[in-house]
Amino acid sequence: MEYEVMKLLAGALVMGLGTLATATAVGRIGGSAMEALGRNPESRPAILTHMILSIAFAEAIAIYALIIAIVILMIL
Repeated sequence: MEYEVMKLLAGALVMGLGTLATATAVGRIGGSAMEALGRNPESRPAILTHMILSIAFAEAIAIYALIIAIVILMIL
């Protein structure tokens, strides 16, 4: 394969796997938080805070994947 094709394929794989992992993590975090709220509604503030922090950390994976994909496509 040509160099450009390999570069595009690498960028697509990085973004695809990075966003797939993030989407799975965010879905599991949200589902677990809703399950916890269903069991104990009084603990909403604590659960909400931890859920938002966990989602932010999970979303960092997608941002890292985006940066790596940009580096692959633009610089290499």
